[in-house]
Amino acid sequence: MTSVTGVILAGGQGSRMGGVDKGLQPFRGKPMVAHAVERLAPQVDELLVNANRNPEAYARFGHRVIADEIEGFAGPLAGFERGLAHASGDLVVTVPCDSPFLPADLVARLVFSLMKRGVHESLREFLSSGQRKIDKWYSSLKVVEVPFDDEADAFLNINTREELASLEPRP
Repeated sequence: MTSVTGVILAGGQGSRMGGVDKGLQPFRGKPMVAHAVERLAPQVDELLVNANRNPEAYARFGHRVIADEIEGFAGPLAGFERGLAHASGDLVVTVPCDSPFLPADLVARLVFSLMKRGVHESLREFLSSGQRKIDKWYSSLKVVEVPFDDEADAFLNINTREELASLEPRP
């Protein structure tokens, strides 16, 4: 049976939110990362959290925390690389910490990025060459896009404090 490792990407700078650790920002009564954990954990065999700040805070959610190997907030591909390096599953699914509306059937239908662990070396080489653009790396692989037209907000990223506030329910 194929096993799946989930990686929640919480390693960014949060620059559009004023440099805060986005995953730890409160949203609907709990940190944003808690929403991602609650939605992704039931869908995977193992869950990792990629975080470059506040590892103790992320560890409180009960999953192993891994930091980027590349210094200086190298972007989501650096989180992909660490997830692939640490995953025990045959497949690795990644989601950002700032997407609290992930579908409950995300892994079953595919996802932001579900990849075979065998692409790890390709990603290491890509990152070592100084490249950081996801689309450029994806173009070197066989990829399949999966529509989620029935869940318009499923992949909504919350990048600013204004977006965070606008999505809170109104009393």
